[in-house]
Amino acid sequence: MITPELRAEVEAWIALDPDPATRETLRAWLSAGNEAELRSAFSGFLQFGTAGLRGPIGPGPSRMNRAVVGRAAAGIARYMKARGLTSVVIGRDARHGSEDFTQESAEIFSGAGLTVYILPRPLPTPVLAYAVRHLGVDAGVMITASHNPPQDNGYKVYIGPSADGVNYNASQIISPTDSFISAEIATVDAQLPRGEQWIDLDDSVLNAYVEKTAAIVDQVFPSKVVYTAMHGVGTETVQAVFRAAGYPDPILVTEQTEPDPDFPTVAFPNPEEPGAIDLAIAKAREVDADIVIANDPDADRCAAAINQPGVGWRMLHGDEIGALFGQYIASTMGERLQDKAFANSIVSSSLLRRIAHRHGVAFYETLTGFKWLAKIENLAFGYEEAIGYSVDPSTANDKDGVSAALLLAHIAGDLKARGSSVAEYLDQIWEEYGYFRTEQISIRVSELSQITTTLEKLRSAQPKSIAGLDVEKFDDLERPKDGLPPTNGLRFFLAGNVRVIIRPSGTEPKVKCYIEVIVPSGSASDRAIAEATIARLKPELTTLLNQSEPQTLRASLASHLHRNESHPHP
Repeated sequence: MITPELRAEVEAWIALDPDPATRETLRAWLSAGNEAELRSAFSGFLQFGTAGLRGPIGPGPSRMNRAVVGRAAAGIARYMKARGLTSVVIGRDARHGSEDFTQESAEIFSGAGLTVYILPRPLPTPVLAYAVRHLGVDAGVMITASHNPPQDNGYKVYIGPSADGVNYNASQIISPTDSFISAEIATVDAQLPRGEQWIDLDDSVLNAYVEKTAAIVDQVFPSKVVYTAMHGVGTETVQAVFRAAGYPDPILVTEQTEPDPDFPTVAFPNPEEPGAIDLAIAKAREVDADIVIANDPDADRCAAAINQPGVGWRMLHGDEIGALFGQYIASTMGERLQDKAFANSIVSSSLLRRIAHRHGVAFYETLTGFKWLAKIENLAFGYEEAIGYSVDPSTANDKDGVSAALLLAHIAGDLKARGSSVAEYLDQIWEEYGYFRTEQISIRVSELSQITTTLEKLRSAQPKSIAGLDVEKFDDLERPKDGLPPTNGLRFFLAGNVRVIIRPSGTEPKVKCYIEVIVPSGSASDRAIAEATIARLKPELTTLLNQSEPQTLRASLASHLHRNESHPHP
């Protein structure tokens, strides 16, 4: 039954909704008495945080639509004007709703008196990040849901100058900026003024990005690259960058070349998902490629696959690509790394720290997300294990799957010219530094509260051991001891040089678990030990993360849990 209170809330929303389609849907639900849909659509305003907005497209305050986007734009405009920030550039990908949300944002920003620029067509997120710096504007908005399912869209926010005590330097917002913007959005409750004054950019910004990105390589080592844009917006820009750098065009996976918001050939448009690059690997076998490279739909992430002797074609883990980039950059840049830094996220492999120290490069560890990595001064290379890499921070102060694709092609070609391969190069890294085996468990949930419940249980009843490995140290990341800002996560250091981190996904309804096992070398025997340890840990950790009832969790851990009073629940 639709209560009078719910009906009044829906009717008040309809009165201010600028989109006739979503207004009509809400009216139809009211007429049909569709309480379930209405309560789902009115379960609170879509939360604005450090990742901006992200959620399914649909009517009402709990979903992505013109009314929600318009209020978000108005809140951002109020935030900017209160700080003397006056200009913004808008980019978008090719998802459902992206064009409408671009138009809505432009009208609201213009109506608020801001100078507004719009990128000429759907383009990669790194181009927007570059545009903020190149145009010298105060803010950037990218309309994208990155690698989320087809029904989603989102809204990322960048700040150009310093604000709120943070040196942004054209990077994504962090706290406290997100809370300030969220508070402004909450005050938007009336018809919004609209404008029609904005600047539709030509290709000059894109061309400047292509030229700068191509310059990261100063020699050409041709390699046979198979590339997939995963139905996203990467193809045009990747081709342009390869050509500008003097590289042959990559061989395209034609079924996934053009932007398609329905992502018809994949279950999830994320190169990390099982099966997502099957078409690319099939093409690689057909043409005898040297490497497969894949971007996610907004081309800020980059994945790779190689043909490993004795194994066949396989995806590289994000940490393997991080090690490949780190070692190659450290080995080839030499004196250019003086006063520069490497960095990765807390859930990424600890190998990059060893590489940096071996080459005399400063190293920093940050919270998860490039919004944190981009704040490292003098960054030469940064990455997060979720296939996000910054190999050219001076161009885009964000993860950039386009520059990463070019450098991967360059490395594969350089190694081929030396009679080597990416697989052999990784083996050399393991021999020099030890074998760092990482694995991720990712569990999708239907309710975000399930993630909170799982973490709360493990906080209040911490394992003494996991899969027979003693817990030697426990960190509650909400109460960090190593200088990092607090975040919702748990970190366990186990016997046998094992690290386990559990945290919520920042962009999807998932709880994630990151495992790292370190053994002395890449020998067959050491690798076997690492693989066996991963095999022991994964089933038990999966069981822990899938628990839903407190008594079930406690029963499953009865043999090895204790209450640690030194870390009381907050």
